[in-house]
Amino acid sequence: MIPSTRRHRVHRGWALGLAVAATSTALSMSVLAGWQRGGWVAERVVWVAIGVVLVTSAHLIPTLSRSASLSVRCVAGTLWAACLIAACYGHATFFLRSQRHAGERRAEAVTLPVTQAVSSPGRSLTVIAAERAHVVTALAVANARRCQTDCIALHLTRVRLSAQLDALTAEAGEVTRQEADADRRSAQMDQALSSREALRDDPVTARLAALLGVTAPRVDLLSGLLFAGVLEGVACLFWFVAFQERDASVVEAVTLSTPESATSGNDGVMANPTSSQPVTRHDRQHDAQREITRLAQDIAAGQVRATVADIRRHLHCSQARAATLRRQLGELSTSP
Repeated sequence: MIPSTRRHRVHRGWALGLAVAATSTALSMSVLAGWQRGGWVAERVVWVAIGVVLVTSAHLIPTLSRSASLSVRCVAGTLWAACLIAACYGHATFFLRSQRHAGERRAEAVTLPVTQAVSSPGRSLTVIAAERAHVVTALAVANARRCQTDCIALHLTRVRLSAQLDALTAEAGEVTRQEADADRRSAQMDQALSSREALRDDPVTARLAALLGVTAPRVDLLSGLLFAGVLEGVACLFWFVAFQERDASVVEAVTLSTPESATSGNDGVMANPTSSQPVTRHDRQHDAQREITRLAQDIAAGQVRATVADIRRHLHCSQARAATLRRQLGELSTSP
């Protein structure tokens, strides 16, 4: 029986530790989410306080109200569901913001190409092509003319038109090269921006969204709500188990401290006192021990809470007697 008591204490210790860890994690997330929601410092403090109250209530309402009356448990269940939804909403806000920040960090790893200032030629290829066509026509006319009187002037005209044609050809080539460079830089910029946009989404989220045929923000929202619900459920469960293990330890400690019935000799026959015998001190202690055992069992079953007021109403005893029983239960639960 003693190893069983130790086992209960070990289980209760693990459950209590995990419950505290889950509640601390949930409170940290609520604090961060509330701090990011508000604008002014006062608004942020109020949001943080609301989140702390909702998370704490969602974790402890099932445990604290399990021994209450049916009407109180119905009201507590409704409030617990509302607190749970509000807490999950705050946790989902934290998950979405953290994923967005992580996506921005991943996107910053992609370096954008440096845009260089390029001097504009001032004229488009259409204007240059029209002027070049005019020069080509004039040069063809000049080449078709025959020299009769002024051969030097005709030669100079041909040379001038040829030079203009070469200049227009070079200008058209420069404009074409600049436009090709601009297109190449634009393609590089588009590729870098596409890579940044792709890195903003979590890899698992992106693949899951493609598999389900939905958008990545929807998957982020559903995953955030799922994680929040799991965290809240785990915290509620471990708090419930921690308090249940405590009640079980109290019951077992009371059972171990209950004296066994007196036997006569080695035959195991009960030594029943006759009706003429007076009530001894041992009998009164035995009755008190049985009362404590029954009270501990009722507390473990959830019929009554381990408070002086509830013990008094449950046993219909005086305030002093209820306080004595509550103190004895506490001593038994803490005794090795």
